[in-house]
Amino acid sequence: MSLPYLTSDFPGVGGSIKQRIDDFFVQEVPLYEPSGEGEHVFCEIQKVGITTFEAVDRIARELDVGPRDIGYAGMKDARAITRQVFSIWGTTEAAVMGLNIPSITIQWAARHGNKLRLGHLAGNRFAIKIRDVNPTDVVKLQPVLEMLEKRGMPNYFGEQRFGMRHNNDLLGASLVRGDFQSLLKLLLGSPDKKLDDPRTRAAREAFDAGKPDDAMRLWPRKGGMERRVLARLNKTRKVGSAVLSIDERLRRLWVTALQSRLFNDVLAKRLDSMDRVLKGDWAIKHENGACFPVDDPAREQPRCEVFEISPTGPLAGYRMSIPTDEPLRLEQEVFDAAGLQLDNFRVPGRLKVKGARRALRVQPKNLELAAGVDEHGGHITVAFTLPSGSFATVLLREIMKNEGSEAQPAQEEPAGQEDQEELEGLEEEAPVDE
Repeated sequence: MSLPYLTSDFPGVGGSIKQRIDDFFVQEVPLYEPSGEGEHVFCEIQKVGITTFEAVDRIARELDVGPRDIGYAGMKDARAITRQVFSIWGTTEAAVMGLNIPSITIQWAARHGNKLRLGHLAGNRFAIKIRDVNPTDVVKLQPVLEMLEKRGMPNYFGEQRFGMRHNNDLLGASLVRGDFQSLLKLLLGSPDKKLDDPRTRAAREAFDAGKPDDAMRLWPRKGGMERRVLARLNKTRKVGSAVLSIDERLRRLWVTALQSRLFNDVLAKRLDSMDRVLKGDWAIKHENGACFPVDDPAREQPRCEVFEISPTGPLAGYRMSIPTDEPLRLEQEVFDAAGLQLDNFRVPGRLKVKGARRALRVQPKNLELAAGVDEHGGHITVAFTLPSGSFATVLLREIMKNEGSEAQPAQEEPAGQEDQEELEGLEEEAPVDE
């Protein structure tokens, strides 16, 4: 991410993460405990090296329930050891505890009255090994982490939100503008020598040359989503119809990526004042997520200094609370640069995105450091807890200072899309205009 660092005076320790699956551990911090009664069975699973979707599908098959009967609070990396809670309707605690599925271990099971849904999560606890470092550099990290705990960590969305091709936000912008020609060019054209194998690159070049039939013939079978879109386009010759054939969940993911990019750009402008409330801000109460307008910054700043409240940035949508004064000017600069306005997020008959506000900073807690050497070399382990919706990789980039340091990116979404968090203010989507 080409975003400024809060800790710009610290050069970083370098290194890489996710070289091995057991180098990255994350455990959910539940928002509430199961009551012991109800029609849903809550269970904590430990999965190793598989996506959340794959874990859901495997458990659904073994229990003979529908995947939609399984709820979860958040997505978790595939290239990691992760513990997360699922809710399952239509089964028993004994059946869940009796599951024997490769790469999945059931930790406990108990009944509860409601389905677990995205966002029903207090936070996540991480323990991450940084490799290719000098273990003695661990002493340099303590003051950096103390500063991040005191001032807060920039609440950037991580780069995985923008997908393997780093263009999820551009796809989202084309979607909300109704520019379906540009969307299909991004999705089916725009070849990349680094990302595309020769056959895929040839297919993308054919599409850019105005030869969708040739693109369909060339596209590898593994590109199921792209082939489906091309097939609809070739059959109907209508770009709107082709866009409709894209899975709705994926289209929504693109819109959240656009919201994320706009938020990151605002935060980059507010980085020096992310721990100060300004006149005209909308501030958020960390205890319950409630937002309120700031009329008297001097009165509210003491609450900000003890991390009771923080200023917020935009998750764009037509019902988003709008700041005034300097915060509004900064946000408007970002929207103008992107060629967007809030009305783009409410198109009758096609798209409705309510929007929301998001804290510009979060507080990492329970910070721990350790260093050592194993059969794979030296490492530094960083452990910390973050609230739901924030990204561990954002904290790591502040202490490592080398972008693109993952040995292998996590794959959590189909069709090459990475990472899906809770949807930010998206309403039920109506059909796309033809």
